[in-house]
Amino acid sequence: MREGERWVVLGPNGSGKTTLLSVASMNLWPTTGSVEVLGERYGRTDARELRRRVGFAGSAIEGAMRPDLTPTTLIMTARHGAFEPWWHVYEDTDRVRARELGARMGLADHLDQPFGTLSAGERRRTSIARALMPDPDILILDEPMASLDLAARELLLADLEALALESRPRAVLVVSHHLEEIPLGFGHALVLAGGRALAAGPCESVLRDDILGEAFGLALTVERHDDRWTARMRRRS
Repeated sequence: MREGERWVVLGPNGSGKTTLLSVASMNLWPTTGSVEVLGERYGRTDARELRRRVGFAGSAIEGAMRPDLTPTTLIMTARHGAFEPWWHVYEDTDRVRARELGARMGLADHLDQPFGTLSAGERRRTSIARALMPDPDILILDEPMASLDLAARELLLADLEALALESRPRAVLVVSHHLEEIPLGFGHALVLAGGRALAAGPCESVLRDDILGEAFGLALTVERHDDRWTARMRRRS
């Protein structure tokens, strides 16, 4: 990914998406090859410091959040990469930023509720606001639309579209199973299958019937209407 680019990673279950994210976020050591993140070579730099420049949000992060803590606290603790508020000292500016990020992600009316009482969409928004707390250079979102209903999905898509227009984070990567979940402003795509990349580049050249059909093992029709992508199985004649 280059500065200013917004990428989507697509592929079926077992294609390697989670493994790729784990390596890119420096939580899994590669068995072969080399990895460079923000100009630093993995293994030749302090991964703990570099991780602070990579924001990560997904269901695994949400599962580690204490249900009795509020979104404000859970967002704020990301300032030090923690989940508990007891081990670090926080300034008033940290609390203000946490509340601003929460409000920006549509949580203004829920910032003081226990996390465990939030809806799936509100939990997802908390996770994303938390990932933005350290002002990362790269933001990685692992299936941000998973388990959301239609309204929650569309509202979150609109927020991610607004985020894509901003200068920070410098690059954003979203992982998904569905073309319908690609936000506007995401202009590049990587398609994985069987642990390898089938295609990578501008969406127009990658999101094609043949490439996605090979990835998912189906005859697909890929279309684009009003800048939103869709894919459906081709009917048998």
